[in-house]
Amino acid sequence: MLKNKGRSSKRDTLAVTAVALQDHILQDLQLRNLSVADRSKTKVQKENQPKCVKGSARALTDTGLKRLTRDPAAEDPEREYVLDPKPPPLTLAQKLGLFEPPPLPLSSNEWEKVKQRSIVQGDSMQPCPICKEEFELRPQVLLSCSHVFHRACLQAFEKFTNKKTCPLCRKNQYQTRVIHDGARLFKIKCATRIQAAWRGHVVRKWYRELRKTVPPTDAKLRRRFFEEKFTEISHRMLCSYHTDIDELFSEIDHCLAMNRSVLQQLEERCGHELTEDDWERIQTQALRREAPECPICLTPLSAHSAGGRPPSRETALLSCSHIFHHTCLLALEEFSLGDSSPFHACPLCRSCYQKKILEC
Repeated sequence: MLKNKGRSSKRDTLAVTAVALQDHILQDLQLRNLSVADRSKTKVQKENQPKCVKGSARALTDTGLKRLTRDPAAEDPEREYVLDPKPPPLTLAQKLGLFEPPPLPLSSNEWEKVKQRSIVQGDSMQPCPICKEEFELRPQVLLSCSHVFHRACLQAFEKFTNKKTCPLCRKNQYQTRVIHDGARLFKIKCATRIQAAWRGHVVRKWYRELRKTVPPTDAKLRRRFFEEKFTEISHRMLCSYHTDIDELFSEIDHCLAMNRSVLQQLEERCGHELTEDDWERIQTQALRREAPECPICLTPLSAHSAGGRPPSRETALLSCSHIFHHTCLLALEEFSLGDSSPFHACPLCRSCYQKKILEC
């Protein structure tokens, strides 16, 4: 009887142990405690509780403007929080001491120590150990073993392995916390790159302005510098002038028309031939003036030589009734600027003339 009771108690103990192990394995395989699972699925839905209405209700005026509802999670995008839900109740195997109970949730001080250890190791500065890409602005999680991963990468790893084990140190039943160290470092890196690009732009612009004012020491560059300066000055001078071609051509046409009208008037006044009656009338008018000497050489027009013979110098009567020595008039015509012109001006009255040779 005693032997049968001992055997039955051992069988009962083995049965309880087997059931406890089987229950623990089933609960472990159900992955109810994944660190990156959807928080809405792990939270226990609260029962609908009736809202109490206050006795002194205030009347609200509808202004037609929509009120912005602020999301409490969106107020501080860099807020850190723990993803792990509350630890599940102990299984029968854990109560019997067959398995270690799950660790208690870490306190804020313990999380700070874990984070400091991760910062010292420089995990956030390195790529994600799973996807080998930079963290940038994507969600980042910190494990209780101080290792850092992408949240999506860790979730895919847990689903693939069906275990809650750190991909690096193989620690079981770790806790996770959302951090933003990688995003902060990425922002600092982007700001540094932007500042470096802007400073480089400013320095290059300053150097280009310096090259425009200070000539280089190299001979070829110095020659090119002064060529560019000369070209710039020439272009600036050309741009400062008014170069309206149409206006220039119209002005030339106007000047030519004026010259043609002046020449036409001269031809009308001096172009016709004088008759003998006209010359007699002009000569009579010249005699009335009684000019004793040539206005050019200031010598007498009718002076005689020492032997009583008349001089050989001829006199020229102009159509304006002025009389000159013919040789003096020829010399003046050759000397004057109007030698190439078909009409000459009288030295006294500045009118165009025709001349007739007179013998003294």
